[in-house]
Amino acid sequence: MALVAGVDSSTQSCKVVVRDADSGDLVRTGSAPHPDGTEADPRAWWSALGRAVEAAGGLHDVSALSVAAQQHGMICLDERGEVIRSALLWNDTRSAEAAEDLVREVGEGDEDEGRRRWATRTGSVPLASFTVTKLRWLATHEPENAARVAAIALPHDWLTWRLRGSGRLEDLVTDRSDASGTGYWDTTAGEYRRDLLALALLRDDVDDIVLPRVAEPFETVGLTAEGVALGPGCGDNAGAALGLGLKPGQASMSLGTSGVVAAVSQVPTGDASGIVAGFADATGRYLPLACTLNASRVLEAMRQVLAVDFEEFDRLALSSVPGAQGLVHIPYLEGERTPNLPRATGSLHGMTLASMSREHLARAAVEGLLCHVAECLDGIVRHGVPVEEVVLIGGAARSEAVRELAPGLLGRPVVIAPSREFVADGAAAQAASVLLGHDGPTVWGLDGAAHTSAPPQPAVRETYRRYAAEVAANESTRRGSEPPRTL
Repeated sequence: MALVAGVDSSTQSCKVVVRDADSGDLVRTGSAPHPDGTEADPRAWWSALGRAVEAAGGLHDVSALSVAAQQHGMICLDERGEVIRSALLWNDTRSAEAAEDLVREVGEGDEDEGRRRWATRTGSVPLASFTVTKLRWLATHEPENAARVAAIALPHDWLTWRLRGSGRLEDLVTDRSDASGTGYWDTTAGEYRRDLLALALLRDDVDDIVLPRVAEPFETVGLTAEGVALGPGCGDNAGAALGLGLKPGQASMSLGTSGVVAAVSQVPTGDASGIVAGFADATGRYLPLACTLNASRVLEAMRQVLAVDFEEFDRLALSSVPGAQGLVHIPYLEGERTPNLPRATGSLHGMTLASMSREHLARAAVEGLLCHVAECLDGIVRHGVPVEEVVLIGGAARSEAVRELAPGLLGRPVVIAPSREFVADGAAAQAASVLLGHDGPTVWGLDGAAHTSAPPQPAVRETYRRYAAEVAANESTRRGSEPPRTL
């Protein structure tokens, strides 16, 4: 039996799975927590990886390993390879103003033209989550640290580099999926845009900055000190797509801390509105993606307000009626990325004596979450990516109310994936392809998946859209700017 390991270094924790390379059978697992917050010392991730590997029984019998990790995180290294400052994570919105500045600057003062040029040059319009905006924040607020930058890495790049143990900046390696989330890599051409990197860092020349080499899918990029072959790794969303065996015509919808909708596409996309990010996947194809900052915590926050456990929350939501008697929850609890409203807050609409009940509050939270991510799905479809089926994963997918209401609000059949560590599994599947010499993805299947369908609920969706548009317009007025791009 040849064993492979997959690592998921997420915002909250590091998870390691060890699987049989041929069958995909799970052999053992381990995990370790990460520190809370929107910035973190990458060395804490390295320590957590060590503890997770130990909890998983070590790597003594593992032949290949790949790392998938949270995207966008900014890791700046000096000329000795030392971390300059804590990494700013994807969910750190302090770079929202930097994103706006970069769009205007590329458009020479014209925001619409700036969005169009960014979408053409990189496949995406930078938002506060993107690495390029965090680099501008660094150059503006910590110029002394920005001046020390000799190399820039993402979380999975850095962990793979540490596993190789070389210490040479030139040995940094990434993959297409993670490079496409930086904001300075051209997804279509497959090359870095150093002009955009220079713009972000407020430098005339950045040719001396080391950027990770973009490896080919399923390439062996090195060995650990113990001789374990290392795959190129990938971003967490591409890892989940590998773990799910996602095919064209399918979209994954991950309802974790964030809500992520991604669909496999044979061709690149470029959305000038900035709603759909034109990412690459880990197989040589593309992974257009829309991401919300708020997902499972929408339900958790309402559950705490109602002071009930998960089972009772689901019972309350399912005992209400479609539309929650007119109560609508717009779930921008910590600002929002899609639509781009980083300073917005959540809100309840349609509050009446009839609608203000525990049942309707629970139902409105579930409907608000699903309508929110359904807008992301519709945005991807409008860019010519067909989606006939949605695969639902993530913590909130365990909610009975979410499972029952999802097909009607998404307007498509839904596959409820079994509870697994899909990002880590995707990394393990990549490692299996590396070990077995495959030039395509290893697919182990979704045993235990449930298939559900329901009549569409267009009235609920339309009411949600109306109130969401009002929130966006009010936020625009408060900021004194043009209305943000919405779905």
